[in-house]
Amino acid sequence: MIIGKLRTIWRLSRFERRLAIKSIVLVAVVRLGLWVAPFRIMQRFCGYLGRASRSSRGSAAGAREIVWAVRLASRYVTLATCLVQALATQILLGRNGHAGELHIGVALDSKLGFSAHAWVESQGEILIGGSEEIDGYSPMLVLNGNTRQSAGSLRG
Repeated sequence: MIIGKLRTIWRLSRFERRLAIKSIVLVAVVRLGLWVAPFRIMQRFCGYLGRASRSSRGSAAGAREIVWAVRLASRYVTLATCLVQALATQILLGRNGHAGELHIGVALDSKLGFSAHAWVESQGEILIGGSEEIDGYSPMLVLNGNTRQSAGSLRG
């Protein structure tokens, strides 16, 4: 199983392999961070990590490539939830010079109870975390890089 996963990574182009490995490490770091630190601390840490990188300017990854890499990484990292994937996507977008807003919404279902979901939007398009049920979630928080807005401040 591990050999198969390593083969998958090795078969990628050099650019894709580097992006995949960066994404796997980042998803693992975010997952671990959310497990041991309060969300507020992780939010600041992710904002710091998401600053544009000088080294990636010449070979910046596109938004679609970033989403592909984070989805791939989520298959390698246990419990890479929607929040983990959304934070990692937002970090990589920022490091590669792309705008991205992380949205966190909540829903209350009579059968399932309380649930939360995270997704990333860029230029009005959902990049990661989109699903048919997303309309059932009420937005609570939007994180745009280092800034934070509550859903109430977005509507007024």
